[in-house]
Amino acid sequence: MSKHWTVPAMEALKADGLRIADLNPSATPGFTGDKKYAQGLLVERCGVLSDLQEKLYANGRSGDKRSVLLVLQGMDTAGKGGIVRHVIGSVDPQGVDHAAFGVPTPEEKRHHFLWRIRKALPRGGQLGVFDRSHYEDVLVVRVHDLVPRSEWEPRYDEINHFERELVDEGVTLVKVAMFVSLDEQKARLRERLERPDKYWKFNPADIDERAYWPAYQEAYQAMLSRTSTAHAPWYVVPADRKWFSRLTITELLIEALERLNLDWPPASFDIPEQLRRLENA
Repeated sequence: MSKHWTVPAMEALKADGLRIADLNPSATPGFTGDKKYAQGLLVERCGVLSDLQEKLYANGRSGDKRSVLLVLQGMDTAGKGGIVRHVIGSVDPQGVDHAAFGVPTPEEKRHHFLWRIRKALPRGGQLGVFDRSHYEDVLVVRVHDLVPRSEWEPRYDEINHFERELVDEGVTLVKVAMFVSLDEQKARLRERLERPDKYWKFNPADIDERAYWPAYQEAYQAMLSRTSTAHAPWYVVPADRKWFSRLTITELLIEALERLNLDWPPASFDIPEQLRRLENA
């Protein structure tokens, strides 16, 4: 851990007892360094993450069924895509299972809400990434009354049970809720409208969603309160400073991987024999 972390990221960002209304999206909890220092540190820590992820992948190739799943939730422009590009992009893509969940397809709507999630779970040895997730079904669905309350209300308990199953099967969950301020979101949306290279990222519906901000805050609070468990806790990342979000989520993944106590898998062959064969080849 860097000298500029006063406590580990998992400790500084755990959601236990957090009130979203009290959250400062520009804060850097647990970290005392500045942007310049953090950007340099990110390069170093991504190297550490890459080494750990390679061990995870190597063990998966040797039959280890364990995996790590990063769940990213946040309002539009919170920076989920930047995490995928700048953090996950630093590791071996062979060892990454990535899934982005948008509006359910007609086929997906015919199934239980967890059906499409189960299909996208990471394989053994993989670092999985969910850009949005099963939590859309207690966020967007709740805010926009897409199904009756009697349908979405039981989903909190279903999700807790589902995640308990995943952990028991060897999946380490790293659930990250990213919170951006209304002002910062407006600035990021404006940038998308002012730069031709950002037009593709803009969705006019993102402006409409701003009118539902209080309802989303309420839905996110319920999500954190009801689904942050001992086996699958939520980590809350203030997201107005992109450099902090990226560094923080890198640290969360490093800490999760370190807890697996991974080592390189032993050779499944006679090394001296293979060296002799190589010399004579």
